[in-house]
Amino acid sequence: MIDAIRAYFKSNGFHEVETLKLLPQPSTEPFLEVFETQLKFADGSNYRAFLPTSPEFALKKLLAAGLGSCFEICKSFRNGEGRSSKHNPEFTILEWYHTPGDYRTVMDDTEKLFQAIYRAVFLKAKDLMLKYQGKTYNLSSPWERISVADAFQKYADIDLTTLLSKTALVSALTKKGYHTNKKTTWEEAFNQIMFNEIEPHLGQTKPTFLYDYPASQAALAQKKKSDPRFAERFELFLAGFELGNAFSELADAKEQRERCERDLEERRTLGKTVYGLDEDFIAALESGFPPTGGIAMGVDRIAALFADVPNIQDVLFFPIDDLFPPKNP
Repeated sequence: MIDAIRAYFKSNGFHEVETLKLLPQPSTEPFLEVFETQLKFADGSNYRAFLPTSPEFALKKLLAAGLGSCFEICKSFRNGEGRSSKHNPEFTILEWYHTPGDYRTVMDDTEKLFQAIYRAVFLKAKDLMLKYQGKTYNLSSPWERISVADAFQKYADIDLTTLLSKTALVSALTKKGYHTNKKTTWEEAFNQIMFNEIEPHLGQTKPTFLYDYPASQAALAQKKKSDPRFAERFELFLAGFELGNAFSELADAKEQRERCERDLEERRTLGKTVYGLDEDFIAALESGFPPTGGIAMGVDRIAALFADVPNIQDVLFFPIDDLFPPKNP
């Protein structure tokens, strides 16, 4: 599968790169906890250092330097996510950036990539029908594409006005019977409905791109020029797995700084490890950033799908449960 991924990108002119795995500052995602260590030198000096949650900031520095379309297959690390069939604290990530391009360019890349993997894994297959845990999923193009607003209307009976209103969305959550209180935030209401009422319907017969998230969920994505209430972001779903998170990449250094600083403040509020902003990343954006679409995908989850196993631990040589057995099994 890894060979098929490399072959796809290299045949399409992408550069394969290798970025650093010991960082002075990791990226700023507010809900991801990091692994922290200490870098020591013989002269007695020492520095805080971190393992990456993804290679995103490093790859974007290369894009700003003019490298062009690129990809990396590497280890990334996320702490505190617990034990589950879909998580391992050390995992393999595929991240690629297509320039010039945007999030729709990446949708097209993703369809072609999965089809290339399928043909490489199932050499004798005459179709693109993936069998996983007793069900069959059609990988042929076009894949399902549905906006967040349309998904909320279709699966949760929540219209656009309600979706974008804090008070209305929390009120709708209460009417649906969820537990709420005066401190319930719009984001909590959004995530509850997304997890319980939207995601179970996605990727059930073929892969689904859920796209155009509300602007507050933009992360590192550009806002839509045609409707800045939304961001050019998508997530990919198939067979109960969330497989990737993609953006039309934000190129505005000033706005990126503001978002990163808000994320760092939210990390403090949430009690996550506190660290500073990667100023080199902001400087790279200030130097000029090309129109780019990018995505990060969990390779272990993709492998589980193609191997027809329910747990990513089954496709890892050294799963976390073997290395650090549960203390209270």
